[in-house]
Amino acid sequence: MRRIEFHDREKEKKEILDILYAEPSLITFVYGPINSGKTALITHLIEELPDNYVVFYVNLRGKFISNYDDFVRALFKLDREKKEYKEILETISVASLKSLKFSGIPITEGVLDLFFREKTYEDVFEFLEDYFTEIVENKVPVLIVDELQKIGDVRINTHLIYELFNLFIRLTKELHLCHVFAVTSDSLFMERVYSEAVLEGRCRYLMVDDFGYEATAAFLKGYGFTREDTRVAWEYCGGKPVCLVELINCENREEKAKEMFTFRTGELETRLKLVKELGDEITIGSKRCDVHYEKLVSALKMFVKRGEIGMNEVDEVSKRYLVKENILFVDPLTTMIAPQSRLNLLAIRDVLKNK
Repeated sequence: MRRIEFHDREKEKKEILDILYAEPSLITFVYGPINSGKTALITHLIEELPDNYVVFYVNLRGKFISNYDDFVRALFKLDREKKEYKEILETISVASLKSLKFSGIPITEGVLDLFFREKTYEDVFEFLEDYFTEIVENKVPVLIVDELQKIGDVRINTHLIYELFNLFIRLTKELHLCHVFAVTSDSLFMERVYSEAVLEGRCRYLMVDDFGYEATAAFLKGYGFTREDTRVAWEYCGGKPVCLVELINCENREEKAKEMFTFRTGELETRLKLVKELGDEITIGSKRCDVHYEKLVSALKMFVKRGEIGMNEVDEVSKRYLVKENILFVDPLTTMIAPQSRLNLLAIRDVLKNK
């Protein structure tokens, strides 16, 4: 199996390293279109950090989180040793943190039982604050939560996400204990976070986008792509890393690129046909809203001649539906909307050209 090397994220790496080498002060949101390389960037950086850093990486991808118990299981990595809360805190030392990376917050069965028994997020958050307070004596803790939007609608008294943000603010801006990174590809979630005044002045935003042309060409050159191969790759895939890897791993690259385009065009045609014939709906807040075929077509037709549009040029229902279906991406910082990928843009133009 061919190993694909990490490539050309020097700008983003420098930004993150500058953050890590300073005192924790703000929550850092790492966001961008789907499959743009956010997790690869974070994983690569973890491997390069000095020994005095210890990383707690929690990936919520693929995890169903609908209640308190699901959240606790997702956040922690169970250690089967029979220790209680205070014992864990007392044993935290350099020796107990030999590993520089944990796939979750290490916790014992006894403490997990306590959390399930009490069923209050305050217990969990107090434990985390105490835990990082102990660690910071010897290490620089870094907490990374990937696909944070997975808990966006979970309620524990109030929305869990807001209580978690309050913890993150306390760990960073108030106590300067721990660097906190929240990673997401859900642009609706990012828009929601960005609009929340509670986070103003308490977080920063770092976008990880698809490669530009020069980075794409340099990346593909390392895998033997000719100038024509690179032209085909850029024409169909742009700088979407996951699509470029697909082309790297096949012999007939132009045929593969056309196959991906045909498949994406078929997906879009099918989605619009279903809405036209059966209708659809989307929930915004607590309200269920009908999705209208004509409005979807009207929104997508703007991309026939343009690569991006303003957020206010599309009705809210169509915008949210097309983002939810991973057709469009919203950047709340620039207030612009663009297709999730070059393939999506080409598919939109092919399907909508005669409508």
